[in-house]
Amino acid sequence: MSLNPKRTIEELKELRALTADDNGAQRVAWTDTWLRARAWFESKTKGVPIEHHYDAAGNSWFTLRGESEKALLIGGHIDSVPNGGWLDGCLDLLAGLEILRRFATEYNGRPPLTIRVVDWADEEGARFGRSLLGSAAFAGKHSIEADRGRTDKDGIRLEDVLRRCGVEIDRFPEAEREQKNAAAYIELHIEQGPVLENLGLPLGVVLGTKGVERHAITFHGQEAHSGSTPMNVRRDALAAAAKLALEIRSIAGKHPDAVCTMGSVKTFPGIVTAVVGRCETTLDQRDLSADVLAQMYREAQDASARFAAEEKCTVEWSRIWNIEPVPFHPRLVDFCEQAVRETSRACHSLPSGPLHDAAEVARAGIPSVMMFVQSLKGISHNKIEDTREEHLEMAVTALDKLASKTAQWILNK
Repeated sequence: MSLNPKRTIEELKELRALTADDNGAQRVAWTDTWLRARAWFESKTKGVPIEHHYDAAGNSWFTLRGESEKALLIGGHIDSVPNGGWLDGCLDLLAGLEILRRFATEYNGRPPLTIRVVDWADEEGARFGRSLLGSAAFAGKHSIEADRGRTDKDGIRLEDVLRRCGVEIDRFPEAEREQKNAAAYIELHIEQGPVLENLGLPLGVVLGTKGVERHAITFHGQEAHSGSTPMNVRRDALAAAAKLALEIRSIAGKHPDAVCTMGSVKTFPGIVTAVVGRCETTLDQRDLSADVLAQMYREAQDASARFAAEEKCTVEWSRIWNIEPVPFHPRLVDFCEQAVRETSRACHSLPSGPLHDAAEVARAGIPSVMMFVQSLKGISHNKIEDTREEHLEMAVTALDKLASKTAQWILNK
């Protein structure tokens, strides 16, 4: 039995039938539907000579022991956002399973090195707002004290939900034990954007995940009556914020892969008859270069101060969150490019704007790389998320080629 990418597609459809409704996928982490999806996936490994266990952070590990203890890790996540798509996360996992089967068959259950497939727990952070929960624990980047008290929309605490699923948050550091003998990590994911489709390419090589600077910005002006306050004496906080919202386009436009987004604006007092006295906004900036990220941050700060002065306002910044850019391993990026070219004859390299578990694995010092497959219309986290079936087959094939190249590299090290 050789690699069978068509089986991966059949299993993706089976999972969709089991865990989706008319609004899309409902495999939100720590819910009954998610647990059912995990049990379904485990059932698919029957007949393969593997060991299975959950680590202290709830990550689910499937291990095919090899002649060498050095391990190639293939990762994905079966959890989804509410009303999500049928491919996000689970494609990675089911492609990994197919490759695990291929290694087991080709080497009669004992490949030259160990192959491990991992289903990361709560990649999406959809219920409690903490993305990459399981992979961060694996990497030693957990934030237990900040996370234990998180609540969902119903006021239920993360710590309590974890315990219901057999996971104790205080034991998260024990998940780092899974790093032992990990020699490399590979991951396949739908692009979730329009670049590959616009280029007419099925597959792409991911250079790394962009760093993120995320800030809250508040402009302070003066509330005043909208009818009696002349335009030339107004201190309009919204006007200053609006200028910044347009300026960030120019700031990002200086760099080919950079993005800047002001995704939230709140005005006070927020009524039709008053000049805005306070405007609270958010700014999200991303790029693969730390220098570019720092430059965009400085330029946005300078612009906000300039616009505040023009509108006779003041401005203050506070950091919400940030993460450094994570470039992937150059040798694995090269292997990934070879695998893509061998499968589709053309290749494009691009950074990932969204964060992925691969970034946390790379932050742990494990050589890592990702491969993208084209997303139709660039849509993800939506029930219309889709990829052509022939492209899905190509993705599984290319990932398998990448696995073989990476395995040989590990053995030769």
